[in-house]
Amino acid sequence: MNFGAILALSVGLAMDATAVSAARGMAVPKVRPRHVALVAIFFGGFQALMPVIGWLLGSRVGPLVEAWDHWIAFVLLAAIGAKMLWESRDPKAASGYRTEDEVFGLRVMLALAVATSIDALAVGITLPMLDAPFALSVATIGVTTAVMCVAGLLLGRRAGAMLGRRLDVLGGLILIGLGVKILVDHLGAG
Repeated sequence: MNFGAILALSVGLAMDATAVSAARGMAVPKVRPRHVALVAIFFGGFQALMPVIGWLLGSRVGPLVEAWDHWIAFVLLAAIGAKMLWESRDPKAASGYRTEDEVFGLRVMLALAVATSIDALAVGITLPMLDAPFALSVATIGVTTAVMCVAGLLLGRRAGAMLGRRLDVLGGLILIGLGVKILVDHLGAG
């Protein structure tokens, strides 16, 4: 597996985390350096960590994870999206922006990072079969995801400024839609 193929794989793995990062950017009035760091560390870090875990777990757990990864991602993303939709009904949310804890809280970021990186776990199981240089693959996946997620965060904030302040509904729908897309893609491929 050459570097071009590894990079293409990395971009594909980073897409859902990038979309979630854009939704995070839409939900705050201003992107702070802390937000950039959280998005890069959580999403890039988990996308790099999951292939390592997949490689370590190997073929014992791989088929089980692969059989359920789309359901796990769907449930996590749909639950967080539904929570955003429910909270959008709150009269205190009339400003359209959520508190930092609601958007970038450690529990929220952890759940989103896990939900968007489960597919990378399955990739970790297959990397040795593809004769991919493992360290280069893991580093490329992590860095590519971090860079794309920071770009998504910043673009999401810009879109949020253009679309107005009431974006919790859109953010929730994006997360639910992403969960449904992951589920449909996996069920359609099977």
